[in-house]
Order: sequence, then structure tokens, then C-alpha cells
Amino acid sequence: MKARVALLIMAVLLLTGACTGNNSPAQMSGLQGDERADSSAEPLAYGSMPERVSVRVGFKIPESRLSGSDTNDNNPISRYLDQLTNIKVVHAWEAKGDDAFEQKISFAIASNDMPDAMVVDRAQLRKLIDNDMIQDLTGTYAAYSSKLVRDIYASSGGKALEEASRDGKLYGLPNVAIEMDAVTLLWVRQDWLDRLGLEPPKTLRDIEEVARAFVQRDPDGDGKANTVGIAGDKIVVFGQKPNPSGFDSIFHSFHAFPKNWTRDTDGNVVYGSITPESKAALGQLADWYKQGLIDKQFVLYRESEEPIVDGRAGMFFGPWWMPYWPLSEAVAQNTKAEWRAYAAPVDANGEYVTHTAPVTDRYLVVRKGYEHPEAVVKLLNVFTRLERRLDPNIQETQWLDEYASQSGVQLRHYYPFDLLLDYSDAVDNRYDKLQGVLEGKLDPSTLDPDSYQLYEMTETEHQNPKKNLDAWKPAAAYEYGVGVIRKTPMIKVNSVFYGATPAMGTKWAALEQLENETYLKIIVGDQSLDSFDEFVKQWRLQGGDEITKEIAARVSEE
Repeated sequence: MKARVALLIMAVLLLTGACTGNNSPAQMSGLQGDERADSSAEPLAYGSMPERVSVRVGFKIPESRLSGSDTNDNNPISRYLDQLTNIKVVHAWEAKGDDAFEQKISFAIASNDMPDAMVVDRAQLRKLIDNDMIQDLTGTYAAYSSKLVRDIYASSGGKALEEASRDGKLYGLPNVAIEMDAVTLLWVRQDWLDRLGLEPPKTLRDIEEVARAFVQRDPDGDGKANTVGIAGDKIVVFGQKPNPSGFDSIFHSFHAFPKNWTRDTDGNVVYGSITPESKAALGQLADWYKQGLIDKQFVLYRESEEPIVDGRAGMFFGPWWMPYWPLSEAVAQNTKAEWRAYAAPVDANGEYVTHTAPVTDRYLVVRKGYEHPEAVVKLLNVFTRLERRLDPNIQETQWLDEYASQSGVQLRHYYPFDLLLDYSDAVDNRYDKLQGVLEGKLDPSTLDPDSYQLYEMTETEHQNPKKNLDAWKPAAAYEYGVGVIRKTPMIKVNSVFYGATPAMGTKWAALEQLENETYLKIIVGDQSLDSFDEFVKQWRLQGGDEITKEIAARVSEE
């Protein structure tokens, strides 16, 4: 599920999935013309390779299906990128499903049989650097990166590239975290609230009362006791980057930050999963589960969104982009379903608490010894420009938009690398620009392509609600998700460390398993809340204290 959700997180930021095939006035009038001309004038970044080059990659087979004679490595998007770059992308291997894909990557690293380029996580990057398995990209990036890519990295204040570097050398091309992605909201069936005459929940007690009503008072009106108060995910806490149905917000309301390294009131570095505040949050969740307010079946689902999609769930926690998925599927099955987001629960002082996002967590690396690392940078330049709707080849990109709209195929699923780049404050900026236009303060023709498309989709949705779900997705995500975040004062807690330490290399996997199993067992009642204390003891003894000391030392050096 993790890989699928990671892809979706990036996908929803990039509005090309809801294409209409039209160009904005800014594109047509030439407002963006200078940017497009400049990008075309960057021959090293965008020019084709002088000789035919192949790049071997690992490929995760998407859920969408191609038609006709098209294949995963020979389709409209792959042919277009090939045409622009003279680079043939070859699938060294393919894997279907998140687990299979992750296993392929792990095996490629362990066996030192890597494709020419692939995307890895932070721990894998560290291992690859330690074992001298990947290319130093410092000079290649400096010579071949596009201005667009450099500007996106600059939006992180230089931190993204810094995290992909060691000893002044760049070893990976990182993603850039969207700041707003760190916040988890409470998504609620507003039509159920209205039918039962309930107010939107704000506090933990409010959520409990609404969940009880959703379970006991037949909110869907079918005369059956078949509704769920709160949906859940057996992962329980996602930590740094929340996803659908995690319980991160419950912990935050107790000022607990599981899976994050923070400072306690004395300034000491602590692991958020072992604090008394996390124990208190687990107690709350266990009580709700015992009462039947949390879906009793949540541990058994293959995909946690099942009760949301089939219309049984009344509430769940998730980021701002939930209308893209899974709510788009839920609304497709029942257009009468009305979902709204709320910044809940607040803490005991009535304040909303959240954590911030890591600057980056994924990196495009190149196998050491690959003769054309510039080809990897060129591919990233080209599909980033396409995704940001700044490709100067208007006719070709219109055709691709129309192909995507008619076939239902997400073009980004067939890019050579799952590393879609956007500015760290992109979502905030687009929301502000959209509001400026809707309030008559901005002329739509002045918008950049991404913001204009959001405006266009919003107008389409407002004129004909839920008639075009491709328009409903961004319109609802920004109105109900982003809008709540932009309007809500929040206490934001920064994690002090995101990397890996030497002891983590041998001990972290077992500690994570211990944590995940303990949390889940406490919630469903297989272990008492008091077992949390034994968990903390074992976590410390099995390497947790050692890792904490390593992290504290690193933090003190910064």
C-alpha cells in the first residue's frame, strides 16, 4: 500500500490527471511563453542525446490498463519522451503490487544487480553511498539540470539537495515534500451529520458522540445496522507522511508524535512512540474500539479504504487530498455522499496540533558505472516540464491530454521514474491564487498553467456538481481540504531527525515490528494498555536507547 499511496500523494498535487485538453489563457496569450522559450533554449537540459542511449529501470505495474498494442514500456508517453530525448527506457524488471516492487528493489541492492537508475528511500540511499554503489551526480546535475528542476529544489531552501548529499557530493535527485501533506484532517459524511441533526465534531468527546450516532442511528437510512463510525488502518500511525485512515491526529491531540523524533520539555531528544502521551492516545483508541466506534473489521481489510468506498464509514482521518482517492471512488458509487473535512480533534486547550513534513524522503539514484548519468537527469527534466504543464510542444501535449481523458490512463504512471517534482509551497500558492480569482481580485489569464487548471476544474464543478468527477476531485480537495488547513491556526511540531544511524541498520526493523504489533494489539484488546510499559522497556533494551544516543549526538552537531 505504501508505494501506491506515495504515488497518489504526488499524483494529486499534479492536476494533469484531470485534463480537459485545453490551454489556459496564460499559455495561449504568451504569459508563460518566456518560460517555455527559456526551457526550450536549454539544450543540455532538454536537447536530445546525440547518440541513441538506453536506460534500464525497474517498473511498478500500475492498476490502469493500456489498450491495443501498447505495453508498459511502449506507449504514448514512453514514445513521446523517447522522441524528445533519444533515450530508450528499458524495463530491467517489472513488479505488480507494492510488496513485490519493494522486494525487487531490496534484492537489486543486496545482490548488487541494480538497474541503471531507480528511486530509493532514505535508508537505502545511505546504504548505497556506504557501499559505493551509486554515481556521484554533482557535476552531472550542475551541467544538465533544467532551471525548472533547480527552482523546485530551491523552494526547499536547499535542504532537499543537502539531504541527498554527503561530504559535498550529490548522490541522488530528491523529491520535495509538500508542506501541507503533513497535516491530517477528519473527513466526515456531512449528509449523515445533517440527517441526524449533528454538529461537526471538534473535540475527542465530539468525535466519540458522532461516531456512536453513526453506528446506532442508521445514518444512511437503509434500516440496517451496517454503518461504521470511524474507519481505520492496521498501520495505526503513519508518522511523517500521513495517509488515509491512520490515527495520527488522535495522538497529536495528546501531544504525542509516534514515529517522529522530537524534544521533550527538558530539551532531550525522544522517540515519540514511547512517551506517556502516546500511551494515553492508545488508551483512547482502545476504548473506542471496545465500544464499537472504530470499525471492528479494520485489521482484516486488504485495503483500508474498503468501508469508505462502499459507503459504510462515516468518518476517517486523512490528508487534504482525500477527494482524489479514496473519496473519488466513494462518490462515484454514491453521488449523494457529501464529505467535508475538519481540523479535529483539538487538544485540551482547544488548539489543533500537527507535525511538519520531512523535506524529502525519496531519491533517484544512478548505478555506479552507468556511462550516461546525464540521460537520467534529462528524463527528469523532460517529464517534470510536462507534468508542470510547461512543455512548449502544445499540439503534442494536447494530444496526450486527450488520450489520458479518453482512456482513463494516468500518464504519470508510465514515466520512467516515480519522482514527480513540485514546489514545497505549491498547494498553498494554488489555493491562494484560486481564491484570488473567485473573489475577483485576480484575472484568470494571469495564472500559471497549474493554477489555471485548478480554477477551470473548480468552475466546472461549481456549474455542474459531481457531473465530472475529474473536476470534482481537485475542486473538493482544495475547497474542503486545503481550505480548512489555510484557515485553521495550528501548533506545528518539528521532528529533529529523519535519517538513519549505524545502530538502525541492524536493529530498527525489529524495533519497528515490535512497535507496530504492540500498538495494534493494544487497540484491538489483544493486550492491555499496561503492556505499553513493557513495550517501552523492551524497545529501550533492544537498541532503542542506543539509537536515541546516536541521534542526540547528531542533532547536537547540527
